[in-house]
Amino acid sequence: MPSVAKTREETGSEVPRARWRLIGPGLVVAATGVGAGDLVATAVAGERFGYTLVWAAVLGCLIKVALAEATGRWHLATGTTLFDGWQTLGRWAVGYFAVYVVVWGFVYGATGMSASGLPLAALFPEGPSVRTWGILSGLLGLACVWFNRYAVVEKLMTAFVGVMFVVVVGIAIRVSPDLPALGAGLWPTLPDGSTLYTLSLIGGVGGTITLAAYGYWVTAKGWTGPRWMPMMRLDNRVAYATTGLFVVAMLVIGAELLHAADIALASGDRGLLDVGEVLEARFGPATANLFLIGFFAASFSSVIGVWHGVSLLFTDFVVRLWPQAVGTGGGGDPADGTDPAQERARERSWPFRAYLLWLTFPPMGLLWLDQPIGLIVTYGVLGAFFMPFLALTLLWLLNSSRVPGEWRNGPVSNVMLAGSGLLFLVLCVQQIRDLPW
Repeated sequence: MPSVAKTREETGSEVPRARWRLIGPGLVVAATGVGAGDLVATAVAGERFGYTLVWAAVLGCLIKVALAEATGRWHLATGTTLFDGWQTLGRWAVGYFAVYVVVWGFVYGATGMSASGLPLAALFPEGPSVRTWGILSGLLGLACVWFNRYAVVEKLMTAFVGVMFVVVVGIAIRVSPDLPALGAGLWPTLPDGSTLYTLSLIGGVGGTITLAAYGYWVTAKGWTGPRWMPMMRLDNRVAYATTGLFVVAMLVIGAELLHAADIALASGDRGLLDVGEVLEARFGPATANLFLIGFFAASFSSVIGVWHGVSLLFTDFVVRLWPQAVGTGGGGDPADGTDPAQERARERSWPFRAYLLWLTFPPMGLLWLDQPIGLIVTYGVLGAFFMPFLALTLLWLLNSSRVPGEWRNGPVSNVMLAGSGLLFLVLCVQQIRDLPW
């Protein structure tokens, strides 16, 4: 394996000038991170506190910009993968990831399928059950990733982002937001009893293991070497600006529809069905159904993104142990995770497809739980355990000699990564304390 500190410049033509047309990996990671649970959390923020936590939603998006940028910068600056970096930290980092990715995948598989099944069951009340719709969603996600490569996955995700954005922002405009109150909400304020909830809103929206997959999607796009750094940063900022507008729009829906009417949402993803019922009462079934379509787009885009991105992470892990697991496809080092040709080979490798099957079929058994409260709690705790690991290891790696000097962290990156790492540690401790011991 090449030295981590060595920078590889890709040979070939210059970066195209029409950069806006190349945007894609950022939309994939942002859409994957914003799922049904994030929509509920943001709607509840609006329901409980009106517009006062707009600033927290915006700050949360800025933190995700910093994390995704750090991940992409590592891949482009060092010519190696994030897992290469974790390996240099010692066996503890590799072991932590190995246990986490297996357990998390099993729990998320059921959570993602269930979240996708809920809006479909509501759209077709005379049709199959939530469980059946969830299974069908998992199988469709498996087919989308199994038979296609990154380029097609990106197009699918971009389409889902468009649906999510148009539906949620359109409904937010229709409910007539209070613009002065929305603007005032950008000023940091903590209403009584909102501290831990605010921290969860900052840290939770858009924050999953798929942030670590951003560098792999950057490579799959064909961006290798530091000359792609400006493109990666533009891609990342545009994606999370879109996400920020989307999240604020959902908060507006919560504030205008629920806070003013003093309506409390149900816990979990089912809370979005309550939003649909309120929309139907106020605007009619067409608007409610449109919202459910946006709900499905958010949920199913997360399924596709996880099925693809986390499978790439798992494949990189396996390749470090068994380099022969991925063929070179025409020469080269099979452990080289920064070659686009190698990335395409990984999408056809047995580790990639084995993890796809792990995400899809074993978790289906959890869908038979009538009220999977334990599943929801477990998923929340598992998510809380990965984000501090990602933030703090990136802080460590990007301030070390493993990275060429010009691409190491500056003061802003250090503050954002350190702050987010501490935030995620607090949330992790709180999740553990909230467990029904």
